[in-house]
Amino acid sequence: MKNAKFNILKGLFFTYLFILSFFSIKAQTSGLNKEDVKVIKGIYDESLTSRNTYKLLDHLCNKIGHRLSGSIGASKAVEWTEMIMNSYSFDKIYKQDLFVPNWKRGDKEEVKIIGQKDGELNVLALGMSVSTPKKGISEKVVEVQGIEDIEVLGRDKIKGKIVFFNRPTDQRLISTGSAYGGAVDQRTAGPAEAAKYGAVAVVIRSIGTAFDDVPHTGVTRYVEGIKKIPAAALGVKSADKLTLALKNNPNLKLFIKMNCETLEDAPSHNVVGELIGNEFPNEIITIGGHLDSWDVGQGAHDDGAGCMQSIQVLRLFQKLGIKPKRTIRAVMFMNEENGTRGGLKYAELAKKNNENHLIALESDAGAFTPRGFGVTAEASTIKKFRSWLPYFELNTISYFKKGGGGVDINPLNRLLGTPTIGFIPDSQRMFDIHHSDNDSFDSVHPRELELGTASIASLIYLIDKYGL
Repeated sequence: MKNAKFNILKGLFFTYLFILSFFSIKAQTSGLNKEDVKVIKGIYDESLTSRNTYKLLDHLCNKIGHRLSGSIGASKAVEWTEMIMNSYSFDKIYKQDLFVPNWKRGDKEEVKIIGQKDGELNVLALGMSVSTPKKGISEKVVEVQGIEDIEVLGRDKIKGKIVFFNRPTDQRLISTGSAYGGAVDQRTAGPAEAAKYGAVAVVIRSIGTAFDDVPHTGVTRYVEGIKKIPAAALGVKSADKLTLALKNNPNLKLFIKMNCETLEDAPSHNVVGELIGNEFPNEIITIGGHLDSWDVGQGAHDDGAGCMQSIQVLRLFQKLGIKPKRTIRAVMFMNEENGTRGGLKYAELAKKNNENHLIALESDAGAFTPRGFGVTAEASTIKKFRSWLPYFELNTISYFKKGGGGVDINPLNRLLGTPTIGFIPDSQRMFDIHHSDNDSFDSVHPRELELGTASIASLIYLIDKYGL
């Protein structure tokens, strides 16, 4: 009898929750424009059933592969994306000429602990690193937890040594982007800072969130007037191995050998496709990602996904018969990874041509489940965007936060004051993959990718229709 009463009460409770949920959703959506609800549902339906973003990404990753600026892969990606947009008969397709850094990794990357059995460490040269001498470098190691430690130790303890930056990303942070940002200075600025105090080379713990031994590359920035020294990233387990070895023998030596090089700048292009607005053609909405990638993995999440999503936003408008009021541009930016020259050139030309950019959106955070958007704009604009949240299904877009953009669209904000938006998918796996061999097509889930495409397209639809 008690169990029967309990089950009745349990049933009544869940019925109450269902009714409450129903009327809550009803209240949220009652003021929505029925046409917009229908269009946005159509966007999601088409994206999830056609999977065209996923098909394009498959070709980019598996037929072209990685696409470092100045490489054959980058050139092929430029030609192919231009061809795809032409095949879709966008209103206007063109390229913007630029010159990009032309760095080559080379075929010899070796780091090992001298005198230790199984002393080999998994390594990738940092982007733009110089090579070692042909015979390599063998020197003692100084382990530090950050750039500030270099200054504390001083030249006497750094000169002639290999500096090992070993501060991990902060696993306590829910935002893995914040964790990455809190550790990445060791990669970007560490080698130049160590060289200032006389170091002969640098190795770093890979900037990532995984507990594996797959090294993550990324750009390092040398400073004019400071000697350039070789720099490389170790897999996390290799970094742990080196730490343990140093505890057992503080005087151990490390051997490092790399033959990377920087050639003369190479010609390349941004690739642009447009749907021209039928009411306000001079008001431009830019959406884009960066076509280049690092020379390991396939650049699936970083940032093949963002590029293919940008193309498919325009394609979804076409397929669903949505006639934009404003001009919508899909931009394949070149050279985000090791120079940002594509984004700079795009903004430079926009200013030179007196273009009116209403807003710009960048997708460069992976092909994961959509969560929200970050917006750099007037408070009234953000408030307006938040009023559109009921148009988005649960478990897609749930927030618009203040502050957002991207490396390639931020120059528009600086030069023209253009408001910017950063697409924010779930971040928990991005830095397991980022800048490594793990960034491959087989790590992309088609539904997650297409939900991102549909979310971006839906926001662009609303912005185009209602403005800021």
